[in-house]
Amino acid sequence: MIDLTAEVYGVELSHLEKIYYFSYMGDETLNVGDMVIINSDMGEDFGKIVLGPKSMSFENIGYEPNSIIRKVNDEDMEVLKNNENDAKEVTEFTKIKAKELKLKMRVLYSRYNLNRTKLVIYFGADARVDFRDLVKELAKEYRLRIELRQIGIRDEVKIKGSLGLCGQIACCARYKREFDSIKMELAKTQQMMINTAKISGRCGKLLCCLKYENDFYEEILKDVPYENTTIEYEGKPARVVTVNVFLKEVTLQLIKDNQPILLKIPFEYFKSINKNDKD
Repeated sequence: MIDLTAEVYGVELSHLEKIYYFSYMGDETLNVGDMVIINSDMGEDFGKIVLGPKSMSFENIGYEPNSIIRKVNDEDMEVLKNNENDAKEVTEFTKIKAKELKLKMRVLYSRYNLNRTKLVIYFGADARVDFRDLVKELAKEYRLRIELRQIGIRDEVKIKGSLGLCGQIACCARYKREFDSIKMELAKTQQMMINTAKISGRCGKLLCCLKYENDFYEEILKDVPYENTTIEYEGKPARVVTVNVFLKEVTLQLIKDNQPILLKIPFEYFKSINKNDKD
């Protein structure tokens, strides 16, 4: 099997959007930060180079890259400015019409492609929306190909912006391009309060930052018993009462002389036992 490769550039169509890869056969030198004209599913469109050039296989890319046509020039930049200004008016008009039609949707922003043959309007909603009548109103007003595209709540907050519980701008609005799968097990591993209101972001989903330190917690808790389990300690059954990752100790409850006693055992004890068992 032949593994086809290409020299590609990573391009974002909107700020912090997913990176798409494009090839380039022109003579101009392209650099990170350059605005370019590309072939996309929107037709000819604007994009910004965020990485490259780099050699990648089609298998790793996942698709055959489209092409960068050229760098933008002063005339293109004027077109881009006009398109962005007119797209804002589209957004406001769409909000008015959606309200008139009593549609439960949150209109976020709009985008024209380069030559204004296509218009995409992005919106959020808590359920599916029948927007056929809205599309008719928009088509009557703008007379071009229109697509209404619903996005998820995490992407919606990313667009609107938000502050995290840490007091900084939310990661999604600051630098994250794609979202990880965040599960409650991450909070449990990190011994955080299992109160979803305390560990959820503005989007209502579990905090993305729960993923950042999880590898550290998994490593430090390796070979350490789980809370509320029963283990054998020095030949006697013992219940694991707490596991304190910050003090690096486990509290065990044993029965001695018919009385319960508590012992604090360092993590290293369990790690050394496991190491000896392997040896």
